[in-house]
This record gives sequence, structure tokens and C-alpha cells, in this order.
Amino acid sequence: MPDVSPIAADPQAFLRRLFMAAVHSAQPLHNLARHLPPPPRGRTLVLGAGKAGGAMAQALEVLWPQDAPLSGLVVTRYGHVPQRPQALAQRIEIVEAAHPVPDAAGLAATERMLALTEGLTEDDLVLCLISGGGSALLTLPASGMTLADKQRINRELLESGAAIGEMNCVRKHLSRIKGGRLGAACAPARVLTLAISDVPGDDPAVIASGPTVPDASICADALAILVRYRIDLPPKVHAALESGALETPKPGDARFAGHEVRLIATPQMALVAAAEAAREAGLAAHILSDEIEGESREVAKVHAALARAVARHGEPFARPCVILSGGETTVTVRPRRPGAPKGRGGRAGEFCMGLAQALQGQPGVWALAADTDGIDGVEDNAGAQLAPDTLERASAAGLRLDDHLERNDAYGFFQALDDLVVTGPTHTNVNDFRAILVL
Repeated sequence: MPDVSPIAADPQAFLRRLFMAAVHSAQPLHNLARHLPPPPRGRTLVLGAGKAGGAMAQALEVLWPQDAPLSGLVVTRYGHVPQRPQALAQRIEIVEAAHPVPDAAGLAATERMLALTEGLTEDDLVLCLISGGGSALLTLPASGMTLADKQRINRELLESGAAIGEMNCVRKHLSRIKGGRLGAACAPARVLTLAISDVPGDDPAVIASGPTVPDASICADALAILVRYRIDLPPKVHAALESGALETPKPGDARFAGHEVRLIATPQMALVAAAEAAREAGLAAHILSDEIEGESREVAKVHAALARAVARHGEPFARPCVILSGGETTVTVRPRRPGAPKGRGGRAGEFCMGLAQALQGQPGVWALAADTDGIDGVEDNAGAQLAPDTLERASAAGLRLDDHLERNDAYGFFQALDDLVVTGPTHTNVNDFRAILVL
């Protein structure tokens, strides 16, 4: 059996190291160079959006030939612009806007971005830097909608428990830039999309709602999703979806001839990096999947059952080991009881609450769940961690896990235990990271 005494001395520090190994592997500067083409005969225009947008733009400025023209506009989330090296000249403008609910700054940036595509020629190259979060940051409401309409629909989708693919199907059809419309606007220029995936399956048409990728979904799909989750539309927009007037560009559209998409970082790459870090420390590592979806607390129950089987029986994995998974779970926000405080937290924290409830203090099991962008939901933490004594400490502090689960208050629960994982913005985004350590 391997010597795991250094890991056992501080299991939570070990799990945090694995998380940071995953994040480090997904940094744009480490992955962008091998995907860059030579400069074109014409100009190079850079357009982009996402939580990694600032880091991607700065990496491109470092790697692109200094004597080759480069200009453009990228929008990222507030507070997600890395500190610029003093010697680095800014050739790409980086602006900040709101996420996950869009705001006026995102609207203004998106209007400017679309205007920059005017006058492009066959000799020009458009480099599109796309990462998770781009759906909210690229906001240009469809005809008949206001920004307030978009904000409400976005908020209701986020609270509905809808999967990311469902949300982005709706977003594509209610936008004038997503669902391939940005790519179509760049014709006849060549378009190379460089993307960091934050979605299960790494489908470029889903990442940031695929602004440069033809869309195979149809208006009827978007309308069915809105009906399923009981989300209302302005009457004119509802009628436009029914008639197909808000249809997106489809595969085979001639405007996308010669376009290319390259994934520079993915959830699987990040999980592999974490697994390699664990093995270097002498511990067996098992990756379940990078595509796990579902309600966070329900996904936690399945993970807990697996962890208990390993801890109690050494099956299906021999202990000691670490179990890794990724993907994008969801949280359905429960109605609050009258007078109950509003819950705070995101899907990583909700997963940890569900895991703690299902494990019931199982000896020898520690866990960490976090969002690789450093922000779990809209709070200032990346996620949370738990240990065999989590419920015991919670009881001593007067905390009732069931109460916090009922109001989706992971932040309040783990903050009181000093078990939040706080990293600040990581400047990348390959979605959920979960690690369960069994000693």
C-alpha cells in the first residue's frame, strides 16, 4: 500500500492542490500557441467573450508577432481581467460586463463588436476567443425584446434547473449575435474560433451559445424549453418563435465556408492534470466522467454511494484513492418559506451539502467541489470542502444542514464552518471540478 501519510496529514490541502492543478492546466497562455495560424495578408480582428476572455486576449497579445497588425474587442466578467504585464502593449480592448445576468455594459460592448465586423474582406482573419460565460456577456436582444426582458428570462432560466444546453438553445434564438450570427456577420473573412470548453461534451455550438458556429436547433426547440420551465415571453417574441422568424443560421450555410473551431482547453484535460498530480503524490486516481449533469444534490447522492462503497468494501476502487469528476450540474431554487432568509451559493456548494447529507460523516472520506472559474454562482467563493467531521462541527455551531439545503444556502453553511474554497477569479473556465478522497 502506498505511503499516504503526507496526504493524511492535511487531506483538504491535498484536494486544493489537485483543484489548482486542474485550473493551471486550463490557462490560455499554456495552450494557445500551438493553435495560432500565421498572420493573414489583410488585417487580424480579435473578437471574444467569456470569463477567460481577458486572459485569452492577453495571451494572444504575447504570442502574436509584434510587427503584425492586431486589434479587436473582448468582453469578460467584472473583476476577471488579469493584471497586465507592464511591458505588454494593449492591442486588444478588454471591457467588463455582468454575469450571469446581462447588463447595459454587455449590451454596449456587443453592439460595438458586431459593428467591427463591417467591411471585412477575404484577406482578413477573425480570431474569436470564446469561453464559458459568453452567453450572458454577449447580449443583443432579438427584435421585440428589451434588456429587461433578457435579464428576467436569464434569471428565471438560471433558477429553473434547466441544463446548460437547454438554456443556451433559448439564448441563441433570443439573440442577434449568438447561435452563429456573429460568425455569419464576419463573412467573407476567414474565422478561427479558439475556445475553452465549459460544457459537457465540448460541443462548440453550446459553448457561450455558439456565436460563431451554425446552430442545428430550431425555434420550436427553444419555445418548448420555455414552456417546460414555465417562462413567459413578450407576446411578439412568442409569436416570432412560433413562426420561425427568429431562426438561427444552420449547418451548410455558405457564410461559414472555411471557418474552423479549435478547443484549447477542456474539462477532461483539467481532470487528467489533477489525476496526474495525484499519481505523482503516490495516490491512485480515477476519473468518472467530465460530462456529469443533473441536479447537484442528486448527483451528490450517487457520488456518496460510490465513496461509501470504496471506504467500506474497497470496491469498485481499492483505497486509498481519489475520485474525480466534472461536467455541469444544476440547482433548482426552491421557494422560500415566509420570513426565511434568502439562500446564497452555487452548484458546487449545493453538491457538497448533498454529499455531506448522504455520507453522514463516513470515516475516511474528504471532498472538494468547485467551479474552475473561481466563482460558484454569484458569490466570492469557488466552492466548498467537507470532511468526516463536517456534520459534527455544524451541529456544534447550531447549523442544521436540512435547513440550508431547503433554501439553497450552501454559502451560509460552509462559511460558518470556514470551509469555503476561495481563490478569486482564475481567468479560465472548464466548469465543475469534484474530488473525493478516500483514505
